[in-house]
Amino acid sequence: MTEPFLSIGLRNFASDAPNGWSWMLDQAVLVEAAGFDRINISDHVAFGEQLDAYGRPELGGTADGVQPTGPDGHWLEPLTTLAVIAGRTSTIRLGTNILLAALRRPAVLAKSAATLDVLSGGRLDLGVGVGWQREEYDAAGLDFAERGRLLDHTLEVCQTLWREPRATYESAELQFDGIHQMPKPLQPGGVPLWISGTVNARVARRIARFAAGWIPWGPDAADVVGGIGRMRAALDAVGFDHADLRVVGRLAGVVDADRRVDIGETMAAVPQLVAAGVTDFQAGVPIPRDPAEAREQLGAFVTAFRAANH
Repeated sequence: MTEPFLSIGLRNFASDAPNGWSWMLDQAVLVEAAGFDRINISDHVAFGEQLDAYGRPELGGTADGVQPTGPDGHWLEPLTTLAVIAGRTSTIRLGTNILLAALRRPAVLAKSAATLDVLSGGRLDLGVGVGWQREEYDAAGLDFAERGRLLDHTLEVCQTLWREPRATYESAELQFDGIHQMPKPLQPGGVPLWISGTVNARVARRIARFAAGWIPWGPDAADVVGGIGRMRAALDAVGFDHADLRVVGRLAGVVDADRRVDIGETMAAVPQLVAAGVTDFQAGVPIPRDPAEAREQLGAFVTAFRAANH
């Protein structure tokens, strides 16, 4: 059994223009030094003005969800950001949670991801999903109603180009033959793909076709233990052996009366989640801006997490 992974998200976004982003890069170095396994970066390409759609599950949002910035929030592109972080780090894995992969031209995304994987020494994980915002698809000239098929198409092309020395592909969207794209990702089979979504037949089929892991969303993230059971049943229905499927679960910090993270109480949930099938924990704790304070708190968090798994 693989030891559970511990990830943390960096804020590659700000409500207003920050005074530079060096603090985020410094945090990446501190997170690696503390012993976290992965850094995750989120994604938005553009915004419309109907941000209440984030709270609508039927569009891909999450019930009662609140978008963390307004339409003029500053969001750094994740693969570019991870490339800079790769140059400041050496061992920590680099992930997207999540990348709106369908908004990128598939062959260009395949090239960008392969390049980052090679230059980082094989450290890239791509968490992908369809998103919730129609306007991003409008800005890219894509049909929001077809976002699921567009994501599948993108992943098909990426894996074809990553795996085949002389690539051939044919679908309703695209045909090519005799295409060479080098370098290939360092990781065998290409960059690992993590599929984000709620439990349904479409997401189950997407996981079965493409994925190393599942990033639960919406009610299945809120009830990850129940969500894992429901997803396993959905994967059984499509004939997929889910024994080795990795699953992300949120490890939300329990806050004490002084509004500090109670690490002991936070880690009490870990054994049950591991037993239920969570393999990759996303730490839901703030990173202090003060380097000394961040170093102390992050180190204590990682130490307690490792102890909770032994």
